[in-house]
Amino acid sequence: MEGMSNEPEARPTFKKSVAREYLESIVVAVILALFIRTFAIQAFKIPTGSMESNLLIGDHLLVNKLVYSPSVSPLEDRLMGKRPIERGHVVVFKFPDDPNRDFIKRVIGLPGETVEIRNKTVYIDGEPLDEPYVQFLDPPRSPDDPEYALRSDGIRDNWGPRVVPEGHLLVLGDNRDNSRDSRFWGFLARDQVKGRALIVYWSYDADREEYHRTSFVDWIKDTASALGKTRWSRFFHVIR
Repeated sequence: MEGMSNEPEARPTFKKSVAREYLESIVVAVILALFIRTFAIQAFKIPTGSMESNLLIGDHLLVNKLVYSPSVSPLEDRLMGKRPIERGHVVVFKFPDDPNRDFIKRVIGLPGETVEIRNKTVYIDGEPLDEPYVQFLDPPRSPDDPEYALRSDGIRDNWGPRVVPEGHLLVLGDNRDNSRDSRFWGFLARDQVKGRALIVYWSYDADREEYHRTSFVDWIKDTASALGKTRWSRFFHVIR
């Protein structure tokens, strides 16, 4: 008919504002960061010398939280590199006496194993354990020493034998003479393990007192000072 056109009717177009695009990008980034922190990777810093000389006060680590998580299929295990907890793994876990605090130790005893410490040497089912990572500050104290029962060295250097219960682990610090671990507070429940320590992503020469300061001004000063005390040789140190 006269006056009619065969051209398609133009549809209105909508263009996002720059502010909205930025907002959406920020929201996606925040959600992704929260997902990674909750399910995949956690940052952790070393506040004490219990894992020296493998891990130092001031080391900042990345912890793999997926490696020990449950899987729905063997394919997921292969793709995500999942594996069971093994002896020698350095793990981060909820401290049994205070679940709001995270601790880091090395797995030594597995469920069903009989663990004993004699004169600082660890025995698993009667066999001595080779521990190239361990550090001692003092010579072993013998049970024949008159002060043996009066000092904490007794339980520190001679412990057990005890069987690790099912669903639990025995964990010890590498700095064996300066570590509060399973010898003192008992076995660790497997479900309290949060992940395996992977790598040092930053480190600076720190002291233990810096981690107990609460003043915001002190925190600013410590952070500024830390940048000048960076241990460059510790960058990307793989934790073994």
